[in-house]
Amino acid sequence: MIVIDYQDRRPIYEQIVEKFQLLILKGVLKADEQMPSVRRLAVDLSINPNTIQRAYALLEQQGYIYSVKGRGNFVSGKGSLLGEKRESYWKEFRTALDKGRQIGIEKEDFIRRIEEYWKEGAYD
Repeated sequence: MIVIDYQDRRPIYEQIVEKFQLLILKGVLKADEQMPSVRRLAVDLSINPNTIQRAYALLEQQGYIYSVKGRGNFVSGKGSLLGEKRESYWKEFRTALDKGRQIGIEKEDFIRRIEEYWKEGAYD
């Protein structure tokens, strides 16, 4: 489920957060589904449980999961999270378009590049 890239310069807890965010947003992990326990995931990934706890705390702060005392962590409903992520993406996209326009990139160039990237299949 989760694979750590030790060549990645980001801290391990950030990689874990990102992977769980994607699994939740894509619907692989469903709302109210129990997350792996901190101990179990730490053993599976061969990392310190504090690292998992830090990742879970960040996921909880961001609204991806919630904790139930004595029972563990669970996936929160993803509806609003997905909408927020998409809205954030479109803001970043618009900023990128504005920067491109400022340096003289034409509309046709934008369209051509998007179509090329889409055809590569990585964006299906």
